[in-house]
Amino acid sequence: MSGRKSADFVIRNFFSPDVGISVARYVISFLGVLLLGSFMISLQGEDPVNAARLIMKGAFGNRVSIGNSLRWAIPCMLTGSASIIAFKSGVINLGIEGQMYVGAFVAAVLGWAFKLPPALHVTLCIAASGAAGIAWVIIPALLRLFFRLNEYVTTMMMNFIGTLICDYFVVWVILPGVAITTTTAATPTINKSARLATLIKGTSCSTGFLIGVAACVLVYILYRFTVKGYELKQVGENIKFARTGGVNVKKTFAAIFILSGMLGGLSGGIEVCGGYYKYVSGFSYTMGWEGIMIANICNNHPIGLIFVSIVWGALKTGAMSMERGTSLNRLTVNLLQMLFVILVSVNYEAIYGYFRNRAKKARDMERFLAERKES
Repeated sequence: MSGRKSADFVIRNFFSPDVGISVARYVISFLGVLLLGSFMISLQGEDPVNAARLIMKGAFGNRVSIGNSLRWAIPCMLTGSASIIAFKSGVINLGIEGQMYVGAFVAAVLGWAFKLPPALHVTLCIAASGAAGIAWVIIPALLRLFFRLNEYVTTMMMNFIGTLICDYFVVWVILPGVAITTTTAATPTINKSARLATLIKGTSCSTGFLIGVAACVLVYILYRFTVKGYELKQVGENIKFARTGGVNVKKTFAAIFILSGMLGGLSGGIEVCGGYYKYVSGFSYTMGWEGIMIANICNNHPIGLIFVSIVWGALKTGAMSMERGTSLNRLTVNLLQMLFVILVSVNYEAIYGYFRNRAKKARDMERFLAERKES
């Protein structure tokens, strides 16, 4: 690529008006959360500066902190990728949480019940978790394609069905007679051969982080450079145009659900094979919903998702450090995360346009009154 072409590429992709607007939106949202967070922390009798220092120290203070921050970025990248595939293609997949659960359950059962060579065993568990996610999302996909049932409702309902079925099998099939409830249900620990390798020693960051990054990059390549990605996007933007252009809409819709569900199930499998080493009831703690929010923050950009996920994971790790060093609860950070999502989602262009039009109308009225007075 020549120097002139390289310069044009940089200007077009990094200094375009759209990029400027996006940067402004993030800056405004960050400043807004900073002000609101300082106010909330002050109301609780703590020093906002000290709280911020503890969060940064807990997230990036040493090797262990960095590893734990990256560990919590893994489910964000995978569930975020699942959300991006759905949203960019005009499908609303609100069932990522359920897909995570069934993926985690299948990986835990295979990891505990079988003894295989390490490389084969962990590969089987991860692949099976992705297949479980596909199996769980294919039900709302078929209901949408053949019965026109809204996937908002069906995918959301599959969350509750998935979590309850997994807990049922743990309590009544795998561990019958053991004094446990659905709130404490957990499968036996998986074999070491089914575990992902640790990426940063002494931390819970596994090679699942590399899988998460690879998933984001592959989603970016799919939509940016492939014909199939173009078809997926066209179905989401204009289904009539896609059908007229020769796209098989039903197969494409099925592919969207399958890819999204696979990544949802995969995220659950990696949580088991690289984090908890067992299926634990309630392990997700809204990870599926966080993926949807993070996808919204990065404006459905897969590469941006990597960086937002790392920041999100760092805030989770830092919140624990802040909780230990102050009287504040980690839920304070969770609340600030939600506020950031809301502020990023605000249509600042529309607000700016509204006030600009009002100012223009006021100037036009002043000009009209001045001309009328002179005449």
